[in-house]
Amino acid sequence: MFDLTLAVAHHLAVFALAGVLAAELAALRPGMDGVAARRLSSLDAGYGALAVAILAIGFLRAVYAEKGWDTYGANLFFWVKIGTFGVIGLLSIAPTRAFARWKKTGEGPEPAEIERLRRILWLEIALFALLPVFAAAMARGYGS
Repeated sequence: MFDLTLAVAHHLAVFALAGVLAAELAALRPGMDGVAARRLSSLDAGYGALAVAILAIGFLRAVYAEKGWDTYGANLFFWVKIGTFGVIGLLSIAPTRAFARWKKTGEGPEPAEIERLRRILWLEIALFALLPVFAAAMARGYGS
């Protein structure tokens, strides 16, 4: 039951993170005012909390769940998935800093900055779409 609970929690957090990422992209648009910029900062706080939850639950699954560390630690696709998630996290630093700055100043962003951040969010989404591919390969024993 512990394994199932962790798996469900992990999947729900991943789907929620995908939703928040899509919401950030939808909210980040030209003509934003300070209120919309502050809303983005709140969304991004949820994004960060979900990312931490995914890492924590994933760690618990890898170490304490049914398959255990011997299975995950030796799997190439596990490490590719972790690395990809890390790259997504690094990419998310620029939007997070911008959203925090906009919240602090209360001003809307410049159009050029919006476009730059939208490109970063699209790249995050593209990489995020690869995570289930790596997870499916890993679950089927590829990369062992």
